[in-house]
Amino acid sequence: MMRLNSPEELEKFRQEILSKRDPNKPCISICAGAGCIASGASEVIAAFKSEIEKHTLKADVDIKGTGCPGFCERGPVVVIYPEEICYLQVTPNDVPEIVSQTIKEKKVVDRLLYVDESTGEKAIHEYDIPFYKNQERNVICNNIKIDSKSIDDYLAIGGYSALNKVLSRMTGEEVLEEVKKSGLRGRGGAGFPTGKKWEGSRNDPEKIKYVIVNADEGDPGAFMDRALLEGNPHSILEGLIIGGYAIGSHEGYIYVRQEYPLAVVNINLAIRQAEEYGLLGKNILGSGFDFIVKVHQGAGAFVCGESTALMTALEGRVGEPRPKYVRSNIKGLWNKPTVLNNVETWANIPIIINKGADWFTQIGTDGSKGTKIFSLVGKITNTGLVEIPMGITLKDIIYKIGGGIPGGKKFKAVQTGGPSGGCIPEDGLDLEVGFDELTKAGSMMGSGGMIVMDEDTCMVDVARYFINFLTDESCGKCLPCREGLRQMDKILTNITEGKGKEGDIELLEVLSETAIEASLCALGKSAPNPLLSTLRYFRNEYKAHIVEKKCTALSCKELISYYIDPDKCTACMICLKNCPDEAIDGGKKKIHIIDQDKCTNCGTCFEVCPPKFGAVKKISGEPVPSPVPEEERMIVKIG
Repeated sequence: MMRLNSPEELEKFRQEILSKRDPNKPCISICAGAGCIASGASEVIAAFKSEIEKHTLKADVDIKGTGCPGFCERGPVVVIYPEEICYLQVTPNDVPEIVSQTIKEKKVVDRLLYVDESTGEKAIHEYDIPFYKNQERNVICNNIKIDSKSIDDYLAIGGYSALNKVLSRMTGEEVLEEVKKSGLRGRGGAGFPTGKKWEGSRNDPEKIKYVIVNADEGDPGAFMDRALLEGNPHSILEGLIIGGYAIGSHEGYIYVRQEYPLAVVNINLAIRQAEEYGLLGKNILGSGFDFIVKVHQGAGAFVCGESTALMTALEGRVGEPRPKYVRSNIKGLWNKPTVLNNVETWANIPIIINKGADWFTQIGTDGSKGTKIFSLVGKITNTGLVEIPMGITLKDIIYKIGGGIPGGKKFKAVQTGGPSGGCIPEDGLDLEVGFDELTKAGSMMGSGGMIVMDEDTCMVDVARYFINFLTDESCGKCLPCREGLRQMDKILTNITEGKGKEGDIELLEVLSETAIEASLCALGKSAPNPLLSTLRYFRNEYKAHIVEKKCTALSCKELISYYIDPDKCTACMICLKNCPDEAIDGGKKKIHIIDQDKCTNCGTCFEVCPPKFGAVKKISGEPVPSPVPEEERMIVKIG
């Protein structure tokens, strides 16, 4: 590698990279993000390398392991350039056909294409697939185009051009004004205006200042930051350096979860490459600006996603939050002015600098500019990462991009904002996605988790799950969070087990209000959101659990009973053989019955009963039908 000592040298080097690349040369891009690796992407990459070598095409075809392009439900994803042919769920066995047909013969392998189930139409290109064509991908779009371990690939798509522009033609004040003008709000949770946060640190007279990437992504079901760090680490680095330049900082940190090993490897590699090219370190591009970056691996505490707890952990102490009467952009890390933004926020900075604040403000709503990446998971047909313009409705995300609810089930709710977010019901699907809009609905943007729930989801149990999660993750420093959450968890658990009593709902509301008003940090203040939103929209479910001892979703184990419908039982003996508690009595040509005294409500019988028979039933809040008398059980015709 060579060190680049001026803006001119960087642009000259970029042109040299491009001059050596034939835009018509076939390139096989295989998603090598953590999700696709779990689905066998490493074996697919190895198969491509072997097959290309077998056909003596090594000099004529490039193979790249890339970042996550988002369509996790259909991974491993393979895109063939320059035609941009998109193949889904590729296995090593598919590789010989792809090489022989697509690479050599320029033919499409139809069976690996996306097929619209309603029309039967096939989509050859990524941008023709409904999952993608209804998005606006500005931040995550390059993941599938570049080798995540190659700085040259990043330079080839214009990487570090924003940094070049900033260091050669802009002052720190001008950078700050452009970010302020863009209206960018932090993508990590609260949605605080990024420019305003930066301005506080820049204007502070203290000479030592810090910038931090918050990559401590701990929300269940969320993996937006991981995908960006794994797939395009240089975009985050570039944004961080620009942020340091804007506020007058010369040292940055990337605080990343230790549970993200691939992201840790890729960001460390990116830092070394940037240092060797002179894009990090002393006198970057001859500008006189010095900047270094260090990676810190978090120990897995959810509370360390909170800004002050993260900084405390960076200082080598227990990750606990600090009082908020002094802003961390004034007194943060080691009591110095500190700007902390999440991964996605930093990745937006080079885009804003390159395309301009005016361009950025054309996307989104008045209060929420730009795009937002969500992890769309749960009871949804197309799980994965989606990047949408602010202002799109929840309905469009769930049905146009997500493909709706699988199995013909009915939509029930969507939870946004992670474990501290709220649940929005069906009549809220026309809500436009934005920071303020979601807050008004009792939820929040958060870092971008979006969990879809169907008719089989018990909303009381959902609240219990998230309160239980936050109880475990509370640092315990302040009593309203530590004890308040513990009591909420206990009450909710009792309700789901049929032990709820009158007054529980009112007590839950009092505990929630106390936690919101008196907790030290955002974990405690926002923790009651899933509980309060489910009480707001699904209060009848709580009442049914408490008064009728009934779970309408047939989900809470302690409130469910199973029985076998004698009119549908065919004596196939599948349930009898699979019952772990030996609670089923029956035999060949003998109608089966469940001994309610032995049954532990595990649900195994319900799961294994063949759908064509549907003999095992589950009920809640009503008595189990009396079993068939012994003398009438020997009447079954084997079906």
